[in-house]
Amino acid sequence: MKTYKLEDGTKVFKYGNPIETEAVVAGKIKTKLENDLDIKFENGHCEISIKLSPKDAVYGLGGNLGGINKKGRLYESYCTDEPLHIEDRAKLYGAHNFFIISGKETIGYFIDFPTRIKYDAAYYNENYFNIEIYGQDFYIYIIEGKDEKEITSKFLKIIGRAYIPPKWAFGYFQSRWGYRNKDEVRKVYQNFRENGIPLEGIYLDLDYMDDFKDFTISEERFDDFKEFTAGLKEDGLYLVPIIDAGVKVEEGYSIYEEGIAGDHFCKDKEGKPYEGVVWPGKVHFPDFMKEETQTWFGLKYKVLTDCGIEGFWNDMNEPAIFYGGNALDEAIQYAEESKGKNLDVFSYFKLKDNFTNLANKDSYYQRFYHEIDGKRVSNDEVHNLYGYYMTKSANIGLSNLLKGKRFLLISRASSIGMHRYGGIWTGDNSSWWSHLEQNIKMLPSLNMCGFFYIGADTGGFGGNCNGELLTRWLQLSVFTPLLRNHSAIGCNNQEPYAFTKDVLINSRNLIKARYSLIPYIYSEYMKAVNHYTLMFKPLSFEFKENLAKEIEDQMLLGNELMIAPVCESNCSGRFVYFPEEMLEVSFLDEDMAISIKEKGIQYIEYGLEDLKFFIRKNSIFPYVKPSKNVKELNQENLKVLAYVDSEAVYELYDDDGESYEFTEGKSYSTKIKINKKIDDYEIIVDNDNPSIKNISFKIIDSNNNIEHKKISTY
Repeated sequence: MKTYKLEDGTKVFKYGNPIETEAVVAGKIKTKLENDLDIKFENGHCEISIKLSPKDAVYGLGGNLGGINKKGRLYESYCTDEPLHIEDRAKLYGAHNFFIISGKETIGYFIDFPTRIKYDAAYYNENYFNIEIYGQDFYIYIIEGKDEKEITSKFLKIIGRAYIPPKWAFGYFQSRWGYRNKDEVRKVYQNFRENGIPLEGIYLDLDYMDDFKDFTISEERFDDFKEFTAGLKEDGLYLVPIIDAGVKVEEGYSIYEEGIAGDHFCKDKEGKPYEGVVWPGKVHFPDFMKEETQTWFGLKYKVLTDCGIEGFWNDMNEPAIFYGGNALDEAIQYAEESKGKNLDVFSYFKLKDNFTNLANKDSYYQRFYHEIDGKRVSNDEVHNLYGYYMTKSANIGLSNLLKGKRFLLISRASSIGMHRYGGIWTGDNSSWWSHLEQNIKMLPSLNMCGFFYIGADTGGFGGNCNGELLTRWLQLSVFTPLLRNHSAIGCNNQEPYAFTKDVLINSRNLIKARYSLIPYIYSEYMKAVNHYTLMFKPLSFEFKENLAKEIEDQMLLGNELMIAPVCESNCSGRFVYFPEEMLEVSFLDEDMAISIKEKGIQYIEYGLEDLKFFIRKNSIFPYVKPSKNVKELNQENLKVLAYVDSEAVYELYDDDGESYEFTEGKSYSTKIKINKKIDDYEIIVDNDNPSIKNISFKIIDSNNNIEHKKISTY
C-alpha cells in the first residue's frame, strides 16, 4: 500500500497497481498515512467492513434503485443493460462508487476501481456496511468534512467540473422509439406547434439509421436529411440522434472496414475482432481504451454534424450484448434435445432460462479484450469504463467538429469521470408510479457523484403511460436539467396531445412553465457546476432533525426552492413536511396563488392543473414569460417572486448559452438584494446582463403582506 494526500487534506490509499481511470483530476502528494479501514485481501478480492450505528445513513452511489439513504439494500457496481427496474435489482447502467457515511462522524469514500464492486449496505448485518471489490488494485479516497455538503463539495472538486451543455439543451424534448420516417417526425413537430406546446427538439431513435448501422442515415426513410434538419432548425427545433456502441459486421460498410484496417476493435482470445450481437446482428465493439480509437470514432460523428446535428445520445454502451459466443447455439441445441420429452419443472426452467438469460451474461465480458498500455486486458477487468470512454470519444470528436460550440451529449452507461464529458438519462424506466418516485431519489444521489445534466424518461419508457401519470411526472421533470418524454415501440404513444383535452391543456401549461423557469434552472445549474455544490439536495443535508432524514419524496432545488411532487395515482394532493416556514406557490394559477406554511407536516392540495413549489424564507425566485423554444426566450422583462422577512439576496447567472467563453469570465450577473424596512422594501439591483431591461417584483412577508414594485435596469 502507498499513501498520498490531496491539497484539501483528502487521504488517498493505493493498493497494488490500479488501472488509471482518469476519474480524479486532483494531484496526489506522497505522504505517510495510517489507514484505519477494516480491509482484507483474499482470493484475488478485497473486503472492507465499515461499522455502522443504528442512526447512520448511507448517501451516494449515484443512479441506483432504493432511497436517498441507501441503507438496507444490496448494490452492485457493474454497468448493466437492465430494462426491468424492479425492486430487487442490485445494478443498473452506472457505476458510481462515491458514498458518505453520515452519523456521529460524517466521512466520504470514493473507490476508484474500473470493474465490479458489491455493496451490502447493512442488508445482512445492520451493524456493517460491507464492500467486496473484485480485485486487489485500486485507490480509496477518504474525504473528511464538517457535514455532507462540505464532503460532497470536496469530492466534486477532486473529480473535476461537470459537463456543460448549451442552453437549448434545457428545453423540452419529445422522443419515441418508433418515429419511422421524417414524415412522422415532421408530424410530431407540427402537432406540437398546432397545439401551442413549446418544443425544443426531437430525439431520433434507431429508426433513422440504415439497418441499425452507426453513422448512417436511411435514404428510404430520412432522405435529404441535411435539408430536413436545416428546415427544422430555422424554427429553433433540434434533432438529437442515437449512436450505439456496436459496429455492424458488414463488408462494404465504411465504419466496419475502417475499424478493421485501423485495428480499432476489441479482440477475442485468438486476437480476432470480438463478435457480439446487438440490434444489427453481429457487431464489433470499438476499443475505447485506446486513444487512437477514441479519436477515430469521435470524428465519425461528422457524418451527422455536417447535416447540422448538434446533439447526440450514446446508447447500449455498457456494452449491451443480446447474445455472444456459442450461447444461442447451446440454447437451441438443448431445445432440440428437449423436443418430445416429458420435461419436469427443472428441465423446463432450464429450457426457458437458456433463452431468457441470453443477454449480457458475465461470461461474454470475460471473453473479449482491450489494449491498455500495450497489454491485453479483458473487458471484465475494466467493464465500467466502456460507456465512460465512448462518451469521452464523442466529446473529443464533437469538440473538434463543432469548434468552440457547446453540444448536447448524454449516455446510458457511465462511471465517475464521464461526468466531465456528458450527461446521463436514467435508462429504460417504466410507466410506473414507483419509477416517478424513484426519479426524485436518484437526482441528489447523481449530483453527489458529479452528474448534473440528468433526467429520467418522463412518462416512462416501457409500458403504457396514462394521462395522469404523464402530468404528475411533468410536475417533477420541469425542474430537471434534462427534460425528455420518451417511449418504446409497441407501447402507447405519450406525446402530450395523445391523451384527452384536459391532459393536453395541463401538459402544455407545464411545459410552458418549464420555459418560464429556464433562467432560474440554468442559473442554478451553472452555479452548482462552477462552484462545486449540489443543485438537488436531500432535506437532510440542510435540516438535521430526524424527520428530515426520513423524507425522501421531497428535495431542495438550489438554495431557494423545495419541490414535493405527487407520486401516487388518484390523489388530489399530498402531505408535505415543512422543515421550516415556507411560501407555497401555485405557479400556474392565474393570480399565482400563494400561502405561508408553518413548520410541520401539512396536507397540500395539488391538482393536475397546477405546478406547486415552496420558496424558503428570505429567498428570491426569478422567472420570465414562456416561449416556444429557448431561441425565442425573452428576458427583457424579468419577474421576481420573493419571500422576505428581513433580507434576501440572489444572483442570476447567465451567458451566451452557446460558447465556452464563460470559462474566460464572459458571463452576465444580475444581483438582487431586498431589505425589509418597517413599512417598505429597499431593492438594490446590480445588473450587467444587456438582455434584462426591467424587473417586476412581487414581495411577500411573513404576515402575508404583498408588495409590487418595478425597476428599470438600464
